[in-house]
Amino acid sequence: MKGILTVARLELTVRIRAGRWRWLLAGWFVVLVVFTALLRVALSNATGLDGDRGTVMYGGLQLFLLGLALLVMPALTAQSINGDRERGTLGVLQVTELSAFDIAAGKLLAAWGTACIFLLVSAPLVAWSMVEGGVPVIRVVTVTFVVALLLGVICAISLGLSALLSRGTTSSVLSYLCVFGLTVGTLILFGLVTAATTQTRVVHFSPPGNNVPAGCCNSTENVERTDLTWWLLAPNPFVVLADAAPVTTQQPPTCHNVTTGASTSTYCTYPAQNGVDPLGDISRSVRSLRAPPALAVGPNLSPRRGGLVWPYGLGFDVLLGGFMLTVATRRLRTPRRKLARGVRLA
Repeated sequence: MKGILTVARLELTVRIRAGRWRWLLAGWFVVLVVFTALLRVALSNATGLDGDRGTVMYGGLQLFLLGLALLVMPALTAQSINGDRERGTLGVLQVTELSAFDIAAGKLLAAWGTACIFLLVSAPLVAWSMVEGGVPVIRVVTVTFVVALLLGVICAISLGLSALLSRGTTSSVLSYLCVFGLTVGTLILFGLVTAATTQTRVVHFSPPGNNVPAGCCNSTENVERTDLTWWLLAPNPFVVLADAAPVTTQQPPTCHNVTTGASTSTYCTYPAQNGVDPLGDISRSVRSLRAPPALAVGPNLSPRRGGLVWPYGLGFDVLLGGFMLTVATRRLRTPRRKLARGVRLA
């Protein structure tokens, strides 16, 4: 642990002496302030959102902050290893008693700490959203923790690519491609695979009541099997963020059984959601993808909603980050026989 802290301290010292990160941090804060102020003005002119301004402000701020961080973090980490290798300073660390893991983990800790500083800068704006009302402390703590983990994953991916590739430009481009794959790529893949797995089945229209005659009101429809493809969307950072946010207080659903011939299905009537909640709306939409397609439809009937999505997505992202940290560690081991082309120790 001492070696990791030593490398992290050296990395942070270099970043502080460079001075450019201060301008980047100031620009980051200004962009967040402008966005939050414009959002607040827009909400003040909107009707029917008097009690939801804080919730909408906080949800919009966190989604915007995550999107902005996904654009900034790769640039801070994608050249941390191959950049030192090109400057001939990496060999100085490799010939010391520091292990390859100490170097990789120390650089990751420094990059992650820098990312958390950027996250901490948004604290006044989060406090502003809480003052507007509708933002409980538990939601702020949970969302902040999840965003910090996601930023650590992005830093680990960029670090692994920096160790794997000899050119800083190439590792930077591939880091942004990985971010694109986790965000837009998962949406595209989910849409294409879901469209390819569409099935044709008989759907029963259920009028009000529990006892429905067999064979009544059947129709043939194309049904999308999102219950088989929802996991493709789980690693998306925005999905993880929204689904992990604690939901606001809501009345429990009213469930009852509907009998169609020889089979019985359970359906639930969900009360209308009070207010507007960007994070909650995304979460409910994503969780509904896990529910199997309805065998019966009718007034005030909706299928039982699916379960949580964020544990699977966050688990995949953390495993991916751990794998890339392992790649960086293996690449930092001092070669004994042969160097890769274009690579030098000092």
